[in-house]
Formats: sequence, structure tokens, C-alpha cells
Amino acid sequence: MTADCHFGRQSSSRVGAWCARCHTKLNPAVAQLPDNQYYCYACIQMGRMDTLHRLVTVAEPNQFAKIVKPMSWQGQLTNLQQQCADQVVKIFDQRQRHLLWAVTGAGKTEMLFPAIAWAVSQGLRVGIASPRVDVCIELFPRIKAAFEQVSCILLHGKADQPYQYCQITVCTTHQLLRFYHAFDVMVIDEVDVFPFAGNQMLHFAVQNAIKPGGGILYLTATPDEALMRQIRQKKLSVSYLPIRYHGFLLPTVKIIKSRHLKQKIDQKQLPQSVLRMIIKLLQQRQRFLLFVPRIKDLTLVSEALNRAAITGRFLTVYSADPKRIEKVAAMRDQTVDFLITTTILERGVTFPGIDVIVLKADDEIFSASALVQIAGRVGRNSARPTGRVLFYCERRTKTIRSCDNQIRQMNRKATRLK
Repeated sequence: MTADCHFGRQSSSRVGAWCARCHTKLNPAVAQLPDNQYYCYACIQMGRMDTLHRLVTVAEPNQFAKIVKPMSWQGQLTNLQQQCADQVVKIFDQRQRHLLWAVTGAGKTEMLFPAIAWAVSQGLRVGIASPRVDVCIELFPRIKAAFEQVSCILLHGKADQPYQYCQITVCTTHQLLRFYHAFDVMVIDEVDVFPFAGNQMLHFAVQNAIKPGGGILYLTATPDEALMRQIRQKKLSVSYLPIRYHGFLLPTVKIIKSRHLKQKIDQKQLPQSVLRMIIKLLQQRQRFLLFVPRIKDLTLVSEALNRAAITGRFLTVYSADPKRIEKVAAMRDQTVDFLITTTILERGVTFPGIDVIVLKADDEIFSASALVQIAGRVGRNSARPTGRVLFYCERRTKTIRSCDNQIRQMNRKATRLK
């Protein structure tokens, strides 16, 4: 049994405090409660922890039935995918830290299956975490279908299913704060994305949730500078796959300059070029995502479409939207024609056969990696491996040029592999 908060008196007038659940060093003036008690404000969203509570943990028993062939997935990996998959099995076996750097639509999930199957056959416990709840919700049924004989659970802040001890746990990175030395091997999907990137609390959660000496696999199509630095320093090994599973190249970006775009949107108007494109897509029954940089833009663009008498079925969605899960499901179930969304849907979710429009692509909110990920929503299905990626902007910024260059560079590398 361990206390949830530990306090060390540094002097008669100063108290240092840190939380045993999230390891945040607390400001005593903010954390103090009546009767000389304290609480952790950093992980309050996981439920209040204070000095009146205790954290209890038990040793991981690994009490799982022996399954010789746990994988029910019957698909076939490409030769390049198989090479990466074999490397991941090796990483799991040796309990190392490794990055699988693969372009959007490369089939990263399927490349995990052989390693997960190996881990389950060895009686190991597997954690699969992502910073984004949408990623977890999309990933879980694919994992469950691929391992029908294996106990699996999905954990996130809005999950209805009560906790059960399972061999495979799919969860948000915040949920890892509830685990202590629980997993033999861990997968962190979309490792470079907010809120995980640069978040010491969530990085601590990963290290705390995995057993000492456990293996960690990071997944992303757009590694950040912190990951690249670890690769250069040989602290992190890497596998690289620059081509999609169906063999087609990444759709390239069409950059469309539009004067006074921001001003028009602020006035609840859209340029005629944008309206004509949206009408064309709706007439062709072509579904799409319409990205905007800020939450306030959702209402502005929505009202602009209504004023222009756009008849398509659409919804707006953002990270704190209370109906976010239902709206994403509506897009997946094809009960709406398009979503107007912030960067929350930039990655980790797949809607087959869609196109993408980005309004105000030159806004500072959009990083180069975010734009690459947004472009990567297109062409993911072998039935329609191409599509439109349209960036509307007032100026061609360094970020937009970087996105365009990254996509073209990956396509050049993919071409050499063909």
C-alpha cells in the first residue's frame, strides 16, 4: 500500500508535495485543503486523490489461459509490412524501446498483430494506449476481432464497461495512471500528438504502468524532434515504412490561395471557390472532412454554409464536444455527408473514400505534422486509393511548404521501393 501524496518538509515555512499517482510536483498553496490536507490538481480528471486516500496495488499475476494460436486475423501482410512486423516481435522478445515510423495508411495496426500474438502465446500482458480517445475507439474492435480468443478491454473517460482484468488493454494514455507495473509490453500509438507529446505526467504514466524492463513500441507517421533526437543518440531503434499497404502513393496537396479568407470567415461567409467545391462534392456524393483551425470557426463556417443554402448533412465536432463520439460514429456510419472539425480528427480515425478540405491552412494552429496527418486521411482504402486534399489559404507559409515537401519526399522513397 502506498500513500497517494508524499510530503517532504524542506523548511519550517515551505512544504514540497508530489502525487504518487501522476508524480506531479504540486504547489502547496494551490493543493492545500482544510485540516492540513492536500489534493492533486494535476490528475483531478481521473478522480480526486488527496492525503486521506491511499493507493493500493497488487503484483501482476499474469493469470491467463495458454493460447497457442491466439490470432484469428487471416489477412496477409506485404513483404515490407512483414519485415517491420518481424522487427516488432524481436523488440517485444528483447523488451526494448523501438519506434515504428510508417506513413499514414501503411497498415500499422496490422503490423502489430504478429507481435501481439507472440506476446499472448507467451502469457504476457499487453497494453495499447493512445492520447486520443477516437483512436482507441477505432482501434479496439479491430484488436478484438483479430484476437477473438483473448480477453480484451477498452478504457477511456466515457467508457461504460466496468474494469476487468484482461490480457489486452486498449486505453487512453491518461488511463495508464491507474496501472502500476502491470504490462510486459506496451504500444503507444500516435506518440507525437497532444496531449502526450511533452507531457511529463503522461510519460510517467507509461513508465509506471509497464513492468521494470518491459518493452515499449512507439507508433507514428510524423515523429517529433524529441523522438528524432533519441534516434540520433541511439537511445531508440527505428523501423521505417514509407509506402501504404495498397502500394499507392500518398495523395499530394493542392494549395489554393484565397484573398481575405480569414476576414470572410469571420463575417460568416465563404469564398465562391470553396462553396463551388463543396457543392460539387455533395453532387458527386463524395464524403469529406472540412478542417478549421479553431473552435470558434466551427460556428462561423457552419453559419456560412447555412446562409449559402448548402443542403448537405453535416455536423461540427471538437475535442471537448459532449457528443464527439456519437458524431464521429455518424460519419463512420455514413449518416452525414461531412464533418466540420478541428484538428481532433487529424489522425487515428479512418473514413474510407473521403476527401479533405482545410480552411485557413496557413493558421499557426496547424503544424506541418498536423497537415501531413490531415492529408493522410485521404486515399487509405484500396477501393479508392486516391482523392482530393485541398488547402485554402491566404499565403503559402513555411508550414504548408514543409507539409507538401514531406509528402513528396515520402512518395519519392516509396517509388524507389516499388
